[in-house]
Amino acid sequence: MLPFRGSDEQLRGVVERLSALELLPGDSVTIADNRPGAADRPVDRARVRVIGAGERQTSYHARNRGVAEGSAPWLVFLDADVVPPPDLLDRYFARAPAERTGVLAGAVVDEQATASAATAAARYAWLKSSMSQEITLADDDWAFAQTANAAVRRAAFDQVGGFEERVRSGGDADLCFRVRAAGWELERREEAAVVHRNRQTVPRMLAQRARHGAGAAWLAQRWPGALPRRRWPGLAWWSVRRAASGMFALVRGDRDAALLGLLDGPAVWAFELGRLIPNRPPPRLGR
Repeated sequence: MLPFRGSDEQLRGVVERLSALELLPGDSVTIADNRPGAADRPVDRARVRVIGAGERQTSYHARNRGVAEGSAPWLVFLDADVVPPPDLLDRYFARAPAERTGVLAGAVVDEQATASAATAAARYAWLKSSMSQEITLADDDWAFAQTANAAVRRAAFDQVGGFEERVRSGGDADLCFRVRAAGWELERREEAAVVHRNRQTVPRMLAQRARHGAGAAWLAQRWPGALPRRRWPGLAWWSVRRAASGMFALVRGDRDAALLGLLDGPAVWAFELGRLIPNRPPPRLGR
């Protein structure tokens, strides 16, 4: 199941990519169109359908709408900006999940960005492996799977009431925390990997980080102890040192080290300042 918000041309591209997935009898692919006023539309692809989910402008509302359309025991969630291999489902379930496993965390690999052709933002994201599930799975107490690529057992999903769909960010972590609190477990599926297409400009990358920061603040309030904020004085001094390191690398002609040094500070500050932003869709889009 995949939430979508983009142009008609981009939607056609998503349909084309997902049509390549190898499905078993009873499997289907649902794309939930989250654009305002979106309606169900016919698709000339077997077992791929596009449903309207524009009533509330969040990806989590779109995911809940997509889940309601099916009955499969496992729900595989993808983002619109990932490219799955045709055998993704086989990779997820080649090993049978344990009886109490509620979430399977597939891998998310940042699209390779060559030094000569990539934009600064894309190269930076690739160097940092910014979408890696290893980042969100690192803290055992607060580990969660990003629903850019994850499978959730329907029984666990239904038990906890699905996604909190009134928020813009952090809903995947919140779902995993509730699933785990209900007694289910999380398993890794590194072999079930998708490729993530990163933001191509620095402003768009920083806007994404700010949105994630808003989600982190919401999660920290809802789940005390999760995603604590960084102290600003220490962050300021760290940012100065990273910027100086980047400038020295630039003088040496080391572009990658320069990108890391010069963009680390803005990326982290965007995330931390994003904590001050309400984690809700704008009022004009929220209905």
